[in-house]
Amino acid sequence: MMSEVIWRPSEEHLTKSNIARFMKKHGISDYDTLIRRCADNIEWFWDAALKDLGVEWVKPYSKVVEGGLPLAKWFIGGKLNIVANCLDRHQKTDVKNKTAFIWEGDCGAVKKMTYVELADQVNRFAAGLKSFGVGKGDCVGIYMPMIPEMIVAFFAILKIGAVLIPIFSGFGPEPTAIRLDDAKAKVLITADGGLRRGKKIEIKKLADEALKSVPSVKHVVVARRLFEEVPWTKGRDVWFDELMNRPATSDQRPATEILDAEDRAIIIYTSGTTGKPKGCVHTHAGALAQIAKEVTYYMDCKRDDVFFWVTDIGWMMGPWEIIGATFAGATFVVFEGAPNYPKPDRLWDMVERHKITILGISPTAIRLLKKEDMSYVSNRDLSSLRILGSTGEPWDPESYLWFFEKIGGGRCPIINISGGTEIVGCHLSPLPICELKPCTLRGPGLGMDVDVFNEEGKPVRGEVGYLVCKKPAPSMTKGFLNDPQRYLDTYFSKWPNIWNHGDWAYVDEDGFWFLRGRADDVIKVSGHRTGPAEIESALMDHPAVAECAAIGVPHEIKGEAIVCFAVLKPGLNPSDELRKELKTKVGVKLGKTLTPDEIKFVNALPKTRSAKIVRGTIKKKYLGQPLGDLSSVENPDALEALDRAV
Repeated sequence: MMSEVIWRPSEEHLTKSNIARFMKKHGISDYDTLIRRCADNIEWFWDAALKDLGVEWVKPYSKVVEGGLPLAKWFIGGKLNIVANCLDRHQKTDVKNKTAFIWEGDCGAVKKMTYVELADQVNRFAAGLKSFGVGKGDCVGIYMPMIPEMIVAFFAILKIGAVLIPIFSGFGPEPTAIRLDDAKAKVLITADGGLRRGKKIEIKKLADEALKSVPSVKHVVVARRLFEEVPWTKGRDVWFDELMNRPATSDQRPATEILDAEDRAIIIYTSGTTGKPKGCVHTHAGALAQIAKEVTYYMDCKRDDVFFWVTDIGWMMGPWEIIGATFAGATFVVFEGAPNYPKPDRLWDMVERHKITILGISPTAIRLLKKEDMSYVSNRDLSSLRILGSTGEPWDPESYLWFFEKIGGGRCPIINISGGTEIVGCHLSPLPICELKPCTLRGPGLGMDVDVFNEEGKPVRGEVGYLVCKKPAPSMTKGFLNDPQRYLDTYFSKWPNIWNHGDWAYVDEDGFWFLRGRADDVIKVSGHRTGPAEIESALMDHPAVAECAAIGVPHEIKGEAIVCFAVLKPGLNPSDELRKELKTKVGVKLGKTLTPDEIKFVNALPKTRSAKIVRGTIKKKYLGQPLGDLSSVENPDALEALDRAV
């Protein structure tokens, strides 16, 4: 199944997509030529792409890149601002009257805001921040649910040259405090509360608890979401709307700060499930260049699109969606709730009502949604969709094909992207002009010199190896905040000046690229090395399995044994007979060596809010080891259930 081409681009994709325009402009006739030229000459690509995209510079750069890995400098001498490119320039065109975003709350409430309305609110809130003395280089945290005020705050911080620290709204006090203290934030923007699956979340109360150990925060701005009384610190706390409408600041319209290309814009922290969170430092030019390229060329986003990625502001896909869609002058969707609440068709209902054209989601979320009766999908009109997107972890073929056929109707390409917080973008991605096989990422990202290395550091094809990047990209983190050596150790300790991303990748005989999971999740059985994705895909082939996770555990003879945790589809019950059947299924497909030693049935797998299965934490739980930081796990009760299964 994985070797069959299931989607081919139409004539419209080949002639009217954004990437087709770029290729025609530069006389590039086919995909392979494009990828080769981009990797061979990254300076040419980034210069050509930014001109084609229409990135506006206050002062043009004199040189594209200076130096190489691990710390290259980009767009030397150039000056710009993300906000100038995402909001300000649209005020000079008809885009200003378009809907910038559609907000939908957990409760079903909907609010829309045009580009001109958004720019006005951003200006007023930026003036309020400046009244606190916030300016260039100062860090400002956002610890908010996905509400309209979050979008206003997001752009206001960047507009005045401050540095945005987005924090996942589901975090408790400790991980929130760690991030704010590490960044030495001066201001925190939060909310009186939030809603998730109909339940109230006391965000302000959690923020106050976090701030007990963050002395650098002098001001707290609180948006009204629940309109309820919350704990209040006089002299420190101020309401969001009152700050924006203060007489002393309401008539001021601060100019968008002119910044150097390498000036900091956003510091996004990794989940922190493996030790102290890492602060990934992203610049105005680097983040804008990478995100605008990806949303415009990969997702083919245009001004008349309605763009929706199911995400949170604390995950890199939040800033990615906001910056990318507004740069394109499109409309994006901000969603506070869960995709299957209050009914399993919530997401498909949103696609129908808002006429969403580009939909992005994680594989795990699709595995969750496809467990439900097909009537929840078939009763909705999904004809507005033209592009599907995914990221987060490797696909299994069954779920991929369900997404492709049932949601996209076989019409829409799945732009399956993979990268990370550390590059606020992708190493791998298909393009709308590519043929697709199930689960593929097709090939390297544009302007990214990506390869697959074996243990000796040599390029390999037809076997699983390490995903690496051999040349710099503008969005690569400028080290880790306050921990430069950890950055070097994380990505460059295996091979000098080669970015080792930590993923297993595979390139087939036709040049299609696939991911095989994280290298630190690798399972080694009797000398045979594999990733969890291979085993999980074999299990997912069985009609009883809704989702699963595979881990490797110590074994005195084989080195490691395979243990799998499986969630069954509704209405099915665990049994020894089914367990035996599943083991046989994997053994037939992958061989006796990779047959699981154990299969445990559970009701749910522990995941992050962005729907990633935390296999490392599952393994620690199984082995009885300390679990470490669980702040990124949305359903810790699933970890407790593992105890009973084990």
